[in-house]
Amino acid sequence: MDYSRRDLADRLAAGYVLGTLQGPARRRFECLLPAHPALQQAVASWQFRLTPLSASVAPVDPPERIWQGIEGRLFAGAGTPPVAAALPWWQRLVLWRTASGLATAAAVAMFVVASQVPPPQAPIVVLLGANPEAAQALNASFVASVSADGRALVLKPLNDLSLTPGRALELWAVPATGAPRSLGLVQAAGATTLLRAQLLRDTAAFAVSVEPSGGSPTGAPTGPIVSVGKLQL
Repeated sequence: MDYSRRDLADRLAAGYVLGTLQGPARRRFECLLPAHPALQQAVASWQFRLTPLSASVAPVDPPERIWQGIEGRLFAGAGTPPVAAALPWWQRLVLWRTASGLATAAAVAMFVVASQVPPPQAPIVVLLGANPEAAQALNASFVASVSADGRALVLKPLNDLSLTPGRALELWAVPATGAPRSLGLVQAAGATTLLRAQLLRDTAAFAVSVEPSGGSPTGAPTGPIVSVGKLQL
């Protein structure tokens, strides 16, 4: 199967990130991830799109009846000791974990044998706010999503940007000390995906500058820095 096909990689990555890809298909996908950059990029893209949605959802404690239902399904016919039944649900959960310890250990062992590759970690999201000092040049804000392994970055503008003809936007990795390094030109409209080695190495912040259409001619920002975001690991 050609996993470099964009439509196939995107469809599989969507199911993986959403959780609809399950069972053997999910384990196979996790085994394929380290060897297929197209799949890694697709997963990073979907995580970038969905992570802000989950961050906006406030946590909700499940109703007591849910925990009672779980207890009934786990221990149907076995009976629950009176003392345990009177405990709050968070303490009963500890008892359930203890009672089912051997079964859980066996399940974990089977999973480890079936899949030795851990699932990808969530991406690192950085908000690049507009620089007030450069607002006259361009009022620009972005959100950057960097894969946990530091090899892929997706940058998306948060507002409509209008550039002067002959000008372009360039993304920079800014170290704590020393000169920034260019990560390449980025789009003013729509998301830009950048694949670079060690994106997070010696990087304290990301910045976007306005440059000539071909990029900075000097290897350093020459135009106004319109957006900056600090990296917090």
